[in-house]
Amino acid sequence: MDMTTPALLENYIAGQWVAGNGERTALIDPVTGDTLAYVSSAGLDLDAAFTFARETAGPALRALSYGERAQRLSQIVATLQANRDNYYAIATANSGTVAIDSAVDIDGAIYTLSTYAKLGASLGDAHTLLDGAAVPLAKDASFAVRHVFRPTPGVALFINAFNFPSWGLWEKAAGALLAGVPVIVKPATSTAWLTQRMVADVVAAGILPPGSLSVICGSAAGLLDHIGPFDVVSFTGSADTAATLRAHAAFTERSARINVEADSLNSAILLPDAAPGTPAFDQFVREVAREMTVKSGQKCTAIRRAMVPVEHFDAAAVAIAERLAKTVVGNPRNESVKMGSLVNLVQKRAVLEGIAQLQTEAETLYDGNVDATFVDADANSACVAPVLLGLRDGAAGQRVHDTEVFGPVATLVGYRDLIEAVALARRGQGSLVVSLYSNDAVAMRVPALALADAHGRVHAVDPSVAKTQTGHGNVMPQSLHGGPGRAGGGEELGGLRALRFYHVRAAVQGPTALVEALTQDAVELPK
Repeated sequence: MDMTTPALLENYIAGQWVAGNGERTALIDPVTGDTLAYVSSAGLDLDAAFTFARETAGPALRALSYGERAQRLSQIVATLQANRDNYYAIATANSGTVAIDSAVDIDGAIYTLSTYAKLGASLGDAHTLLDGAAVPLAKDASFAVRHVFRPTPGVALFINAFNFPSWGLWEKAAGALLAGVPVIVKPATSTAWLTQRMVADVVAAGILPPGSLSVICGSAAGLLDHIGPFDVVSFTGSADTAATLRAHAAFTERSARINVEADSLNSAILLPDAAPGTPAFDQFVREVAREMTVKSGQKCTAIRRAMVPVEHFDAAAVAIAERLAKTVVGNPRNESVKMGSLVNLVQKRAVLEGIAQLQTEAETLYDGNVDATFVDADANSACVAPVLLGLRDGAAGQRVHDTEVFGPVATLVGYRDLIEAVALARRGQGSLVVSLYSNDAVAMRVPALALADAHGRVHAVDPSVAKTQTGHGNVMPQSLHGGPGRAGGGEELGGLRALRFYHVRAAVQGPTALVEALTQDAVELPK
């Protein structure tokens, strides 16, 4: 594909491709500094975009059954698979990721869509979802109630983060489109190219009713002003931005619903039995090093705090550092490179500043940036090598429990006993995921349950699942993604649970004959 001539990427709204007519923002190759494309959302008729999606695309989508919409997801999967090579080329240039990291984003998105296509097919020809059995409200059972889910008659607006321009779109859109709710996606500007190209390919394939899938590249200014009471918003990004969004009148006055997946300080905990030399210890070391380097640590689920019994601190530090030292960093176009760059120089500055903050209370156990030589990249690139910090007395720390550095950085944290380890993990004030490593599966029961109320997902690994476990940071569509507290308080995925956000639940009360008739053209939403 030709990526030599920077072009202005158009926006797709109200069933038409429209170019922004104001100030442009350049999309930059984070390794070479070359300009790849431009984006602009200036001058767009946002009122027309939302109105068309609600009034034209929405009814057309909902005229289809759940099974028919699932078929559309399957067709989207086929379209994306046919264009995978183009997507990989864009990811390499715009995100600075090596192929194996691009796969997490691109193939992860395709897998998620295909999973929802299969799940949606199980709902068949239904247009309504049922929530539980009918319940009598009268002694003679003549009057009863049944709860139903109906697709919200609004729009799903996605405001996405820069790190997953593919998966971030499709893991949300899978549930929304299956529910019958049109999507408007506003990708992060810096990596908007991949999202825009994928939308363009799906639009060109004519799979969905016009206006079912729209994309706006550039500024998000004014988008929330058009959110109505039946619209839903899904945001992925920083907790600070989420707080600003939540204060908008769309939510405080019009009571639109918002789902937030924010930054979090995810933990990995090595249980006391997993001494150096045991399989669980080795698995822990591999996973910490892998999570630090996959997508250059730019994952919302990445391990930020690696907790170990204080007596194993030195052994873990040496083992993790040895693995990190083998990581070749540089231009992802070079086949010898195992870790690419950060997304841009702004992110690089933020990561270096974050490292400096953590170093005020944590020692530096390994810093790949000391005398670093990046392959086919120089100091002006957005490359940053892995950095492992350490805090032997985890209870004495504060910044390591409240400062997330969104890059190839983690802190090894010592703990005295498992009770303290659980307490330290909870000091993250709510996280997306915590992982446990032990040689004894049953030994993980107590900490797993103790941590479940502060984490969206608990990932437990013992030697029996070393080769089958899906990975600390990999978000599977069958499992919930989200977390309480600092992590945003949101929920995504989790199989067909994802449909609930895009539906309105209502209690229908009436004569038994009416309540029984509700089961026509309806199916129970699986728990």
